[in-house]
Formats: sequence, structure tokens, C-alpha cells
Amino acid sequence: MSSEATLIELDQRRRASLGKIGHEGHRRYLASVEPDGTIILRPAVVMTELEASFLSNPELVESIRQQREDPGAYVKRPK
Repeated sequence: MSSEATLIELDQRRRASLGKIGHEGHRRYLASVEPDGTIILRPAVVMTELEASFLSNPELVESIRQQREDPGAYVKRPK
């Protein structure tokens, strides 16, 4: 990441293009504005509440990780 400053201008609708500074791997950012007007962009991932609840359960996450390592151990459901 470059520490060189890049001038970004707003258009008439107060929009800005971040193409010059956006990281290639990120498409979503959380933005916040500091009291001095500094805009902070943090890379963000959006997920559903269900996904968040799964990820907050370490036993479930570990179980899924183990099953993905050994797909042959899957229990097949009847059709």
C-alpha cells in the first residue's frame, strides 16, 4: 500500500471515485468521519445474521472444517 497522497475530487453529487486508491481485493468499505473531517475507510465483509451466528459457534466452525478436510466421511442422506 502506498503512503503517497492522492487527490480525490467530488463531483456535483458529492461522489468520488476510489479507483486510484482502492485495494484490488476489496469492494466494500465501512466509512467513518473523524471530528477533523478525516474520512476513514476500512475494508468490510457483509454477511447475514445466520452466517454471523454460525461463525460465533466455535464447535460448529471446527466441525465444518473437519468435514471439509475429509469429504469421504460425509453421511449421505437418502433421496
